[in-house]
Amino acid sequence: MRPLDGVRVLDFTHVLAGPFATRVLGDMGADVVKVNSAAHVAANAPGSPYYLMWNRNKRALALDMSRDEARAICRRLCGQADVVIDNFSVGVLDRWGVGYDMVREDNPGVVYVQMSGMGSEGPWSGFVTYAPTIHALAGLTHLTGVPGREDIGIGFSYNDHQAGLHGAFAILAALESRRATGKGQRVDLSQFEVGVNFAGPALLDYLGNGRAARPAGNRLPYDAAAPHGCFPCAGAISEHPADERWVAIACMTDDQWERLRAVMRDPEWSRDPAFATAAGRLAAEPDLEKGISAWTSGLQATEVMERCQAAGVPAGVVQTGVDLVERDPQLARSGFLRKIEDDHPTAGATYADRLPMYFERTPCDVYERAREIGEDNASVLQDWLGMSEGEVRKGEDEGYLT
Repeated sequence: MRPLDGVRVLDFTHVLAGPFATRVLGDMGADVVKVNSAAHVAANAPGSPYYLMWNRNKRALALDMSRDEARAICRRLCGQADVVIDNFSVGVLDRWGVGYDMVREDNPGVVYVQMSGMGSEGPWSGFVTYAPTIHALAGLTHLTGVPGREDIGIGFSYNDHQAGLHGAFAILAALESRRATGKGQRVDLSQFEVGVNFAGPALLDYLGNGRAARPAGNRLPYDAAAPHGCFPCAGAISEHPADERWVAIACMTDDQWERLRAVMRDPEWSRDPAFATAAGRLAAEPDLEKGISAWTSGLQATEVMERCQAAGVPAGVVQTGVDLVERDPQLARSGFLRKIEDDHPTAGATYADRLPMYFERTPCDVYERAREIGEDNASVLQDWLGMSEGEVRKGEDEGYLT
């Protein structure tokens, strides 16, 4: 028994944000039916590592929505769903005959989530968006660069993950509302506005003080704290930048700075009276970082972290993927990374990063591989619509269940 056992989710999402939202629901036990078609493969094709990552714990149904027969089946499925979700550009499901106004006629309790890039209204609602464009529009690229390099920004799909979490949260909230009122509802989620949320302090500073935020790199734009950054360590296996070893150290108080001095064995340079206060350390930050780097560069990153943490100084190794998989004792202890038992038909062995929540009474410890297009046609259509194997086979032979 998992927390969302019995909840039916019809999943029209693609790429990352939407599939991540429904993966969370599937991990918690929802019956997530992933709708796809071999005739219209989305941006991340089934079988690709990207697809395999975000579509575990779902059943796969093939529907060629260019066919009237598939659209008729789809409308019946929408009538049985607790949740219908998509992250296409605005209007796609309406053109397929399963827009919200149509679906709620047959299913007034449906939770219908549309998590488009820009939301359903406004001058930019028709924009096609991916993470780099959302990051740029929301201000995240600007804020997360380094001084003089506003073009750097976030190098991975940060906002997609956040939008996915918002989508899952919205679904749970709407289901809770339905339990209280008996009524479903449409949820319009703007991934763009999710991104703008994370610029909150910068927006507040501009609205309250008229100051426009600038890229700050590892610096804290609104807190007086130093040292606060990443420092080089020993142990690189080559001279390639990818093999460099670093540790992050963040002293948020004067007491933590004094503790760091003790960990470094109170070097002479650290006794400069200018370093006694956060303001002084910030004013002399280049000299401060030079001294700390001289100390860290002679030690392994893990050793620096462990010495600092033992003394109450916040520090952490800048870990690589290899570190996380092979060396991290915390993840090893929790079993966070695991091999999925059933090998994928074409990709072979696949792996899961488990749901990072641990339910005492309803553990979420089932992790099944991503499914091939249409692999679950028979089971889904039998369970949801009572269709026979013969009816499913007819649809597959005639091409609308492919």
